[in-house]
Amino acid sequence: MVKPIVRDTMLLMRKSTPAGSGDLQTARDLLDTLKFHTRDCVGLAANMIGVFKTIIAVSVAGVPMVMINPQITGHSSESYEAEEGCLSLDGTRIATRWKTIEVDYLDMTMRKRHGSYTGFPAQIIQHEMDHCRGILI
Repeated sequence: MVKPIVRDTMLLMRKSTPAGSGDLQTARDLLDTLKFHTRDCVGLAANMIGVFKTIIAVSVAGVPMVMINPQITGHSSESYEAEEGCLSLDGTRIATRWKTIEVDYLDMTMRKRHGSYTGFPAQIIQHEMDHCRGILI
């Protein structure tokens, strides 16, 4: 189900807690909401729809996917500054991002997964993971 986007910065700065199999409906809602906003959004974190669980949905090469409890397990030494926008915030801001990241996460079947992401997909994932930690750009 498509959910409204939270714009209250005090709520968005609240840290999320780990998600479990009982949170799969939130993951589905997050995907539905991302697909609904596909013209102006490439990633969402669960707190952006009012649920404080560590779940993100990102569009990688146009394909939406969910990461439950993502953790960056490695990253390149190379970083860069990116100008980022956010569906929950007005305007854009500068953020420092690693060029390449390694991520462990659970998929929608609660299976452990590992992925390597470079460039814009890595940037999206880092932005959404920041949301889960209560960090706003």
